[in-house]
Amino acid sequence: MGSEFVETKLGAPKRVEQRAYGRGRKFRLLSANIANVTDTKTGQARQAKILTVVENPADPHFVRRNVLTRGAVIETELGKARVTSRPGQTGIVNAVLIEARKAPEEKPAEPEAAERS
Repeated sequence: MGSEFVETKLGAPKRVEQRAYGRGRKFRLLSANIANVTDTKTGQARQAKILTVVENPADPHFVRRNVLTRGAVIETELGKARVTSRPGQTGIVNAVLIEARKAPEEKPAEPEAAERS
């Protein structure tokens, strides 16, 4: 029963609307490059660009093909996040931040030669 599996890939956003039982609608997400990432420590949700798929427990080959499914671990601008929505059925990528990306440390500026003398 049901419909065919939709492989949501990494790329320019593309969404298709499909009729569902009981006059409902489902939005099939064919490709996406942005995820709504929630940081559980601060409770804030922000949109972040998806860089790549790091791990996918549904199928190891999905990592190589950059297929997004529920439970997949993705690398975003904010850090690593786990997908909590079902992109092929809800039409959106929601994720929870697992590991925040470390900000690059800035080194203090060295004094100029004129100031040393």
